[in-house]
Amino acid sequence: MIRFGTWPVRCAWLLLPLLAGPVLAEALDTAGRPVQVVTSLGLWGGWLAGLLATLVPRTLTLTLLRLLASGGVVFVGAAAVASGDASAVWRVVGLVSMLVTAVLAFLPEVGRLFADGSGYGDEQRFPLRVPAPLLAGPVPLAWGAVVAGVTAGPLLLAARMWVVGAVALAAGAVAAWWGARALHVLARRWVVMVPAGMVLHDPLALGDPVLLRREQVQGLDPAPADSSALDLTRGALGLALELRLVEPVELTVAAGPSGPAAAQEAVKAASVLFTPTQPGALLAAARSRRIG
Repeated sequence: MIRFGTWPVRCAWLLLPLLAGPVLAEALDTAGRPVQVVTSLGLWGGWLAGLLATLVPRTLTLTLLRLLASGGVVFVGAAAVASGDASAVWRVVGLVSMLVTAVLAFLPEVGRLFADGSGYGDEQRFPLRVPAPLLAGPVPLAWGAVVAGVTAGPLLLAARMWVVGAVALAAGAVAAWWGARALHVLARRWVVMVPAGMVLHDPLALGDPVLLRREQVQGLDPAPADSSALDLTRGALGLALELRLVEPVELTVAAGPSGPAAAQEAVKAASVLFTPTQPGALLAAARSRRIG
């Protein structure tokens, strides 16, 4: 997958107007003209923003692409239910095409390509998995704040609900900004292979990025079930890796589950656990750079 770059998700995104467009258009047929215009402009604007995101892979555009892709699944799914007069085939085609596009956007390989797009020089970035406790509530809440914040105000104003629409527009801007910032933190968590060694960069678990030089690393392997290493996974699911050090190093870690914005404490650790989205690729990169 990674050898094809961003072309699979880019091609899927390019086809959305042809495959998902008809079911969305059918669902808008019964809406008033102002709502049709505002919604159409929003859909085309979102599609164009997603296309540009696939052309410029960065961590910021990864957050944008994944927000738009997941939001698209909800909108196309709602349109497929609402457009009862539309052909069942087109409803299925529209929903499946949007689901395939969203799956491609959330693939670990795509996340790594976008993370590497923000890299500098001779380095490789390997994203970390999202902690499971965040997936159970905070992530959907932040996503909902972005989607509702962006859509509610314009649609209410288009429906000529001026006062409520103006309030929703102002409140929605704040909610969308908060939600987008919170979600973007998740795209900025990675292990970086650099010429000197490796860097642990995780704003949820560490107060500051930590550079571990090649000579400091004793070993890097899949973590055993009974590992006593410092747990930086934050409850993420998947294969955790254990990084063993020659000597303990001091790390500034978050004292609570809410990340470094909460209390921090200095901890000395001789080994740490983290959960990359592609543990095999990370181990191969470490071996090729003679780390561990």
